[in-house]
Amino acid sequence: MPDVRLPRSGLRLIVMGTGPFAVPMFRAVLESPHRVLGLVTRPDRPVHRRERAPVNPMRDVAREHSLEVFEPESVNSPEAKAWLHNKAVDLFMVCDYGQILSRETLALARLGGINLHASLLPKYRGAAPINWAIYHGETETGVTVIHMTPQLDAGPALAQKRTPIGPMETAPELEARLAQLGAIAVLEAIDLLAQGRQDAGIPQDPKLATKAPRLKKEDGLVEWSRSANEIFDQVRALQPWPNTFTFVTTSDGQRLQLSLEKVTPLQLSHLLPVPGALANQTDSQPGTIVDVAKNRLIVKCGPDALAIDSLKPAGKRAMTIDQFLCGHALHRGEKLG
Repeated sequence: MPDVRLPRSGLRLIVMGTGPFAVPMFRAVLESPHRVLGLVTRPDRPVHRRERAPVNPMRDVAREHSLEVFEPESVNSPEAKAWLHNKAVDLFMVCDYGQILSRETLALARLGGINLHASLLPKYRGAAPINWAIYHGETETGVTVIHMTPQLDAGPALAQKRTPIGPMETAPELEARLAQLGAIAVLEAIDLLAQGRQDAGIPQDPKLATKAPRLKKEDGLVEWSRSANEIFDQVRALQPWPNTFTFVTTSDGQRLQLSLEKVTPLQLSHLLPVPGALANQTDSQPGTIVDVAKNRLIVKCGPDALAIDSLKPAGKRAMTIDQFLCGHALHRGEKLG
């Protein structure tokens, strides 16, 4: 086997990434003994006049360090492969990039590529692992660095770090923590390969694989037949997009979309003793408003109930429930959905 131990100057790396999750990893590698030759990132897409230009924090970091930035439409195109070949790279470091590298592209680096993924692989393979872990009520997650193969998120694991998911933690909050944890895992994985330990990765068991597909707008729609805890997890999981939303028909006949900003799961049995609240409401259809007051809006779910604490009407700012009810009359027995 050829000697692939760490050169005195460190490994020659190309970093591939676009989104904010990759930034702590990028900064950590830039501060390491390894040499970053450039950044490959996705090109910006044209925007309409009223849209904001997309943010690319990885490009900003590269420019801070006077690194070359390459933005191919496809990383597997002949142009991109020629650019990568000319760099004489030891290793590709990929995170939050958005494209899958072909076998031929991976072969352009002496040690192939590694990828930082925000889950405990093989669970939650795909584009939205953080969101789906919270959505499904997981209490633990983590990050995994894999030695890449052309199959999505399927390579052997070189490093893995675990962390609990806080009971109130939202997807943006968890993403920020996992990004910092990922920077540590990436440095460990790079050093393993630099020491010649190319076979150190632990193969994934495909029987344990679960999917975390890219989020769609319709994933945010509330199904009121689900439990209050499940809807609470949905609200935490789908911030900042697509958000968790439902509909209500106002007194003037308008159908209004409401994004749920903050909610609290409740047990109907705990609320029944409250005078005037929820009496005889345990048999209400899911989505029915079972209690409404100045600062109180409670909706029947599958087996229990959900208090809506704050929400955001379409096209408006977020507001507390008492602020919303000041301008919108809702009544017990009306339905959301």
